[in-house]
Amino acid sequence: MRVVTPHLNPLPQGERKLECEMPKKIKLPFTEKVLTSLRAGDSLMLSGVLYVARDAAHRRMIAALDRGDQLPFDIRGQALYYMGPSPAPPGRVIGAAGPTTSIRMDVYTPRLLAAGLKAMIGKGSRSAEVKDAMQRYGAVYLAAVGGAGALLSRSIVKAEVIACADLSPEAILRLEVADFPVTVINDVRGGDLYIEGRAGFKVD
Repeated sequence: MRVVTPHLNPLPQGERKLECEMPKKIKLPFTEKVLTSLRAGDSLMLSGVLYVARDAAHRRMIAALDRGDQLPFDIRGQALYYMGPSPAPPGRVIGAAGPTTSIRMDVYTPRLLAAGLKAMIGKGSRSAEVKDAMQRYGAVYLAAVGGAGALLSRSIVKAEVIACADLSPEAILRLEVADFPVTVINDVRGGDLYIEGRAGFKVD
């Protein structure tokens, strides 16, 4: 039995190679040109505005769309971070800000993608329905590192509640970030890092 693993040196034909590249610095919101240039596995550093919403806020946004009401922010072209922060310590704009498991939002996501959402940030894989919708509407899914909420919070320079304040940590937030680190998991062409990454460790 032979185990094939990613390697930094040249490998025989047919074996995969792990390439080390510097993260791409991206200014938010995403443009169509940038979205189409991204590939599963790319490391990014995001700067600009992110919006934050979790389960309860998603339910309210879908209810608003069902009523024909406007959302609390113009979702077209925006990135949505699945996160519920801890209270901000003295001198900081936000507490630990790690990602929430994304599959909890899957039931709501295709509708938001249809409304113009272009990027989502969370942790874990997405359903087939969400991945199909991402290809249909030209959107990407990005992963932030789980368990590193305190570290991620250092990239957040401003945070404000813009809707659903009664939901406390699940309120809808507007964040301003600088060099917020993420990895592209699903790209607009159907690339999936969780599938492609495992292929590099297949056993013959």
